[in-house]
Amino acid sequence: MSNFDISLIHNNFQQSLAEENDVALKEYLDGYEELNKFCNLMGVIFGFVSKDLRSKMDILYDYLKDSNNSQNYTTVKQMIEYEKQTKLLDRKDFTSGSRTLLRLHRGLDFLRVFLKGVSELKDNENTSPVGRAAYDKTLSHHHTFVVRNGARLAMHTMPTREQLLKKLCGENAEEIERTITTLPKMLDVTTVVFDRIDNLYTVHELHTLP
Repeated sequence: MSNFDISLIHNNFQQSLAEENDVALKEYLDGYEELNKFCNLMGVIFGFVSKDLRSKMDILYDYLKDSNNSQNYTTVKQMIEYEKQTKLLDRKDFTSGSRTLLRLHRGLDFLRVFLKGVSELKDNENTSPVGRAAYDKTLSHHHTFVVRNGARLAMHTMPTREQLLKKLCGENAEEIERTITTLPKMLDVTTVVFDRIDNLYTVHELHTLP
């Protein structure tokens, strides 16, 4: 697996910012590709996050590739409005894009809070407390007792900030420095993307989709 490239997240999320506070789905997913790589590079530590990301992303990519229906999945707003108007959210035999995206949205919340915490650490400081705090603030609310316990246990083995950056970027000092420099900009645009999607789910009262 190639090294993590934080600029791909920044660039794709920046390009996903559509008009009327909307988010373009393809660019969102393309940015998420690199976040998924981040989770995979972290290994079993982030198993509770990465387990379903790939399958959820592939479901949404399939909607974008559907020549008969892709126009309804160009943006997050279009997708939600289409599935609500056609009552697809009520069908048990339909894999809802809105429900699928909600899982990715929750994962994004955890990842952005975690990376924000990492950005504020010194190189020799351990990332475990940051990981546990980010998890407790975000994803833990949507997980079962067993998953929560497993996630918190896995985080005891998390590396220092310096070790984490080397895991992501290799030993290349220039690449590590570029990642550190780009991280604040990436977090800024990620927060805008997150807030836009969060607002759409709030407006349409879909945060509690089962």
